[in-house]
Amino acid sequence: MSDYYEILGVDKGASEDELKKVYRKLAMKYHPDRNSGEKEAEEKFKSISEAYSVLSDPEKRANYDRFGSAEGFRGAGFDPFGGQGFGGFGDVFDEVFGGFFGSSGRARAGRPAQGNDLRYDLDITLEESAAGAQKDIKVPRWKDCAECGATGSASRSKSTCPDCQGRGQIRFQQGFFSISKTCARCGGSGQYVTDPCDKCGGHGKVREPGTISVKIPPGVDTGTRMRMTGEGDSGMNGGPSGDLYIIISVLPHEHFNRDGPDIYLQVPLTFAQAALGAEIEVPTLEGAAKVKIPSGTQPGASFSLRGKGIMELGARHKGDQIVVVNLKVPKELSPRQKELIRELDELGDEHASITDKIKNMFAGS
Repeated sequence: MSDYYEILGVDKGASEDELKKVYRKLAMKYHPDRNSGEKEAEEKFKSISEAYSVLSDPEKRANYDRFGSAEGFRGAGFDPFGGQGFGGFGDVFDEVFGGFFGSSGRARAGRPAQGNDLRYDLDITLEESAAGAQKDIKVPRWKDCAECGATGSASRSKSTCPDCQGRGQIRFQQGFFSISKTCARCGGSGQYVTDPCDKCGGHGKVREPGTISVKIPPGVDTGTRMRMTGEGDSGMNGGPSGDLYIIISVLPHEHFNRDGPDIYLQVPLTFAQAALGAEIEVPTLEGAAKVKIPSGTQPGASFSLRGKGIMELGARHKGDQIVVVNLKVPKELSPRQKELIRELDELGDEHASITDKIKNMFAGS
């Protein structure tokens, strides 16, 4: 009496992810392509595929748990496999391995299939996002094995699949119906590798790093997605390669904060500069620039440097650089400085607002 949980070596509370992880490990170990001619391994593969086929399906699993055993499950008048044999588990295997396993290394039914799309997270500086940049990145990708010409065979030749006799489909009877399923051994290609390539292990694919040059246009921001057509994993059976998606993340800057096309800069002013006015020099993304501070400038006032911001993607003009000024209050004062501030405080109500702010800042420091 078979127990699907025992076959997979999991308890009855195993999650879907746990089941998938265990099945992947066991299927890799007992797959017929890795155990050529070993009947025991083939039977073991059938058993674990059957168990996973039931336990990975919530409805089938609930029914199975209700009856308690494979025999009891079938005794209720429902047989999920109906004598379909080894070939009937191709869909289960492909679901877990994405059709990317087997000595043939082929997609289901041998049809051309596009390779997987890939994602790469790229960090850039604010300066690079403003001016654009050229970056070289290393991306590991599945590529056709050059050793075997992507055939998976050391001799670059294949034999007729013994399970489906070259048809790519296995036909089985379920009651009055005749049903065909994609052959699990050959993936529907009808061919089988007897001498797996040493380099790719019979997959026809090898995972290797590749250097890709990425041209970053001016104006990109955090979250910008760039698509590089054909730079993903190579396709199956002559299918096109997938795409590579570059996700941009702009690193924090020491001085500037970005808000769309505009950038902000906090600049400290002395009390004399704020009260009497001054011309100060501030950094921009393009070099230094001068800002005229009028007399009586209050903390938090802002001044715009037009065109010193960033040109967003698709825009024609750059944003502005916003300079926000703050009052720089000394933590230590000489006796003479204190005396001068007291004199200023006594000058009259017209200076009350400024001196009050100074007092409050001193109190806070």
